[in-house]
Amino acid sequence: QVQLVESGGGLVQAGGSLRLSCAASGRTLTMGWFRQALGKEREFVAAISWSGSSVRYGDSVKGRFTISRGDAKNTVYLQMNSLKPEDSAVYSCAAEGRYHSGWHPDGPTQYDYWGQGTQVTVSS
Repeated sequence: QVQLVESGGGLVQAGGSLRLSCAASGRTLTMGWFRQALGKEREFVAAISWSGSSVRYGDSVKGRFTISRGDAKNTVYLQMNSLKPEDSAVYSCAAEGRYHSGWHPDGPTQYDYWGQGTQVTVSS
């Protein structure tokens, strides 16, 4: 069982930046970030393959957010710039623990493990 621990959430003004981190306790393949605002459905944010050679972003964050992995591959980061109030949500890290056929990182079925989430609040 792999545990995921997120950190870096908080309160920031619109236009500001935050960097989220997610540390995995074991080996992972694809890692991703999802978010869920109060009263809304979970939304795909970003994902990165094990090697880092493939990344994907949700349409609402393209050009503002950047996902990356640490050298040890068991940590993933989400650099969030130009934050907007609509980015406010609980951000959860997800990790693929075993190989899945195909690469569909924008859907929850790609992932085997989920973190507890970290709150991001963007004030206007």
